[in-house]
Amino acid sequence: MTTTPEPSPFDFRAVLLSGFLPAALFAIGEGAIIPIIPIAANSLGASLAIAGFVASLILVGELIGDVPSGVVVARIGERNAMIGAAVVSMLGLTVCVVAPNPVVLAVGVFLVGVSTAVFALARHAYMTTAIPLAIRARALSSLGGVFRFGYFVGPFIAAGVVHLTGTTQSAFWIHIVCCLAAAVTLLVLRDPATGVRGLRRPSRASSPVDGPAEPATLEGEEFVKEESHGLFRTIREHHRVLLRLGSGAGLIGAMRAGRQVILPLWAVSVGLDDSTAALVIGIAGAVDFALFYTSGQIMDRWGRLASALPCMLGLSICYFLLAWSDHLDTRVGWFVAVAMAMSLANGVGSGILMTLGADLAPRDHPAPFLGAWRFTGDFGQAAAPLLISGITAVASIAIASGVMGVLGLVGAGILLRYVPRYLPRRLR
Repeated sequence: MTTTPEPSPFDFRAVLLSGFLPAALFAIGEGAIIPIIPIAANSLGASLAIAGFVASLILVGELIGDVPSGVVVARIGERNAMIGAAVVSMLGLTVCVVAPNPVVLAVGVFLVGVSTAVFALARHAYMTTAIPLAIRARALSSLGGVFRFGYFVGPFIAAGVVHLTGTTQSAFWIHIVCCLAAAVTLLVLRDPATGVRGLRRPSRASSPVDGPAEPATLEGEEFVKEESHGLFRTIREHHRVLLRLGSGAGLIGAMRAGRQVILPLWAVSVGLDDSTAALVIGIAGAVDFALFYTSGQIMDRWGRLASALPCMLGLSICYFLLAWSDHLDTRVGWFVAVAMAMSLANGVGSGILMTLGADLAPRDHPAPFLGAWRFTGDFGQAAAPLLISGITAVASIAIASGVMGVLGLVGAGILLRYVPRYLPRRLR
């Protein structure tokens, strides 16, 4: 008579090292370069409009990378995809470091954006596989906190590096080091879900000779495969909710992404030096980071609109204040105050897109809808910086800020109209 061996206890420390540590490293590097990209483009001779366009390419790259990333992760595995994405990021970042002009810098930034999409999805799939269902929600919530922690710490490191070296492009080395450290961590540490180290994937098949092997497909890989399968077909199937409430989600993404571009551009326009601009944006990131858990409490206690509406209205008011302060003598002080207020408004809405997507997704087959929902949010994130750079080119950065404020009011109206229509009362 044989007895089935009891499963070994879950080792959360192993997941902290192999899951959270690479995510934290990648987020710190990304947080370091995002406020620097438009400043670096401007230092290479780009106008404010062109600098905004270059900065937008990291989000455009993420949007384009969303389409094949699920297939890549499902085919080569989560860890391999994260390692490969880190390598491609290092390639793009090296291009950014040596870029002699804004055009070459734009190519490097785009490569970083595409690789970021693959890394993010692979990271999500990895946590889905490695974390037991009983604590998965807390783990994924903590992963969101790790991402915001990186955006908080990264600009401070960038400010120090730029101050010490005297060159803006030196900040890209921070992300190179972080990507290298993340790849090494993934290569060295054992995968707690499979017991495998390095690039080798466990066998997906079992045979009578070899005995039992791994499941046919790991849960995280299956999830992202379903999420990416038939993306545009899923958009057609759920076109009503995606056109209505999804447009509100896209505007949330647009308001947030526009903030990441317009604040560095505004710092350039008011004459702040590179390290001071990164320092101000880093302090603002601390406000944002401090509120990621509070936002979840607000949504659970008072409903989704209690988080979404203050976020959108607050960001909209901040864009209007930036536009209004353009010709004031104290516009530097206004810039600092508005940067902090924007982070406060954004922090109140932490996690709102993921939460709304989870609320709306079909319970029996959520992955395809979540992929389409994420695509709508990413579309808004990619479009906003392009809109800002276009308006800045034909008018001014103040007009661009005012237009973003109007879009925030439109988004708030859409959410106020359609959230009650699609969500039950207890979630509104």
